Formats: sequence, C-alpha cells, structure tokens
Amino acid sequence: MSVDPRAPIVQVMARLGRETQLHLDERHRHFKITDKVILVISILLAVLAFVNVYYVTVLYQDMNGIVSNMDSMYKNLSRVDKDMELIADRVNRFDDHIQHMSPITTNMAQITSIMPRLRESMQAMDAEMAAIDADMLHVTSAMAGIGEQMNHITGGMAVMRQNVHQISGPMGAINPILPN
Repeated sequence: MSVDPRAPIVQVMARLGRETQLHLDERHRHFKITDKVILVISILLAVLAFVNVYYVTVLYQDMNGIVSNMDSMYKNLSRVDKDMELIADRVNRFDDHIQHMSPITTNMAQITSIMPRLRESMQAMDAEMAAIDADMLHVTSAMAGIGEQMNHITGGMAVMRQNVHQISGPMGAINPILPN
C-alpha cells in the first residue's frame, strides 16, 4: 500500500483548520471579556464623573462661604486694630500720668518726717509705684508690639481675602453649567 502524497497535506490543512478555529474561538472569547471590561470601566467613569461634578459644586459653595467669612474676619480685624490703637494711646497717657508720681513721692518723704507711720506707708507706696511704672513701661511696649502684630494680621487677611477671591473666580465661571 502506498501512501497518497496528498494525505500529509490534507492532514496539515485539517490541523491548520482546527488550530485556526480554536484560535478564532479563543479570540472571540477574549473580545467578549474585553467588551465586558470596557463596559464596566465606562460605568465606573460615568459614576466618577458624576461624583466629581458633585464635589465641584460642593467646593464652589464652600469657597463662597470661605470668601464671606474672610470678608467678615477682615472687617472684624480692622475694627480690633482700631481698638488696639485706642488702647495703646490710653496706656501711653496713663504712663505719662504715672511719670508724675515720682515728685509726689518725694514730697511725701518730707511729710513723713512728721508722721513716722505715714513715711513707712509712703516708702512702700514708692516701691509699688516704681514697680507699677516698670510694669506700665512693659505694657506700653507690649501694646506697641500688639498693634504692630494686628497690622500684620490685617495685611495677611487682606492677602488671604484676595487669594480666595482669585480662587473663587474660576468657580463662579463654572457654576452656571453645574447642576443644582
């Protein structure tokens, strides 16, 4: 029996046909999986887009609240700055009045030669007045520092207010297209 020379070619072609069909079936299965993955990713992206739009809307509303709070804080700090300047002026005047206490203490020393108890009280008062004078000098310098700090805070608040206005500008442009 002789082997037909076409038989190996037919077998190879049959084998190629089976392999091609298996490859096509596997490719079709992969396409189905890929389609399902694309569908799931598309749904997730749509949900993510909805959440992002919601967060942008919330951020816009929060930014408007921050801007109004900054305006209010700026007004209040300006008022506090004016009040601190008034207090610093009054402390300076009080310090000037305290400076006049030293001659009074000197005159009281002459009176104490007649009244020994009064002299002891006046010496104690002199020490207390010196301590008060020193404390008032500290208070005066501290008030000047506080006034300066308040000016810095007011300036910082003005810069922060301007920055928040700049941030909220683009949000105001986006607001008409956002859903309520």
